Amino acid sequence: MKITSRFTVAVHTLLAVYTFQGEHKLTSEFIASSIGVNPVVVRRTLQSLKAAGLVDVRAGTGGAVPVRPMSDITLFDIYSAVDCVDGNLFNFHDNPNPDCPVGRNIHRVLDPHLEKAQSAMENELKSVTLAELRIE
Repeated sequence: MKITSRFTVAVHTLLAVYTFQGEHKLTSEFIASSIGVNPVVVRRTLQSLKAAGLVDVRAGTGGAVPVRPMSDITLFDIYSAVDCVDGNLFNFHDNPNPDCPVGRNIHRVLDPHLEKAQSAMENELKSVTLAELRIE
């Protein structure tokens, strides 16, 4: 299962907002030109980031503005804001056969390792702030 591109689009969006603030009006069209996506994708992304308290978006062509310092935003904050994974990172098949010794025990033997892997990834995202990714 892949993490959707919403995550990297959101990181790119926020880095553009911080990098170009004060130099350009940060419209969805401007940000989309940096990312190489349709402005509608950026508008949806900005809505999610706004709901998470990571940016403010001014109506019309007011553009996006940051609301928190880059050092206060982790990659996990962004990951959580854009719902790039539906539930757990690893999607399990629905109906293992309870009459089979493998099917009956697969969750017991595999789930702890999958949970540990997801936790490790999330902890890595929590350890990196946007300030560490700053584009000069």
